Amino acid sequence: MANLNLTSENIKRISGVDARKCMRCGKCTASCPNFEDMEYHPHQFVYFIENGKLDKLLESKSVFKCLSCFACVERCPRQVEPAKLIEAVRLTVIRQQGANHLLPDEIPAAIDEEMPQQALVAAFRKFTK
Repeated sequence: MANLNLTSENIKRISGVDARKCMRCGKCTASCPNFEDMEYHPHQFVYFIENGKLDKLLESKSVFKCLSCFACVERCPRQVEPAKLIEAVRLTVIRQQGANHLLPDEIPAAIDEEMPQQALVAAFRKFTK
């Protein structure tokens, strides 16, 4: 799979985060509640993005296992904000894989009585851009 959009520059632009500020203290990873389920941890995401090693992130399920709880953001002494980097990678991967489309005809199948309507509307907005 070609990863034309998955570049460090693109991830930095989407997230607004400067990965070069990271001093590798590991506090972000130590505070991650989903640490055990992730193949790559918050500090590793920052390292890969900073050094342009994005192929591993493209194939990793860790992109989707981040809870976006921002515990890593709160603990970072340098305001690196790993969760924002992970979200930027996640959005890029979704768009690259062609999953960035939700057609109106697909909505009835997606409706679940337990799902808040706001979630469906948000998904429709997100996946039609």
